[in-house]
Amino acid sequence: MEILRWKVRIALLWVFMAVAMSVQGLFVFMEPGGIEKLLSEVEASGPGIFLFMTLFWLGPLWLAFVSMTVKDSCNRWINFVLGIVFTLCNIGRFFQTGVPLTEGGLFAEPTAHHILISGSTVVFTALIAWYAWKWPKQEA
Repeated sequence: MEILRWKVRIALLWVFMAVAMSVQGLFVFMEPGGIEKLLSEVEASGPGIFLFMTLFWLGPLWLAFVSMTVKDSCNRWINFVLGIVFTLCNIGRFFQTGVPLTEGGLFAEPTAHHILISGSTVVFTALIAWYAWKWPKQEA
């Protein structure tokens, strides 16, 4: 029963990350000039960025499912490694969305909701890696 509780925690954190990314994507379209800025970023990056963005959004949803279905030992390592990978990617996204410390981010003047949502995704994935690392030992 204890392992199921850990699996549910991790799966919910993956879902929270996907929802936060969806909300941030929606807010991009609501920002004044956001669509134009996003289109210019896509033109500079090329069409492969859409594949990356799709995988970056669908990945957490797939991982939520994996967290509930894969055997415990493998599950722990998948979540630990991918939690770290997604944490690093989310830190990059945090700075890309225009954190005041950087020049030329997606938004010149980031709003509180961009900082809060981007920061939340970093926390969610860091917690995934932490929970996977602290996964309880199996009792035989």
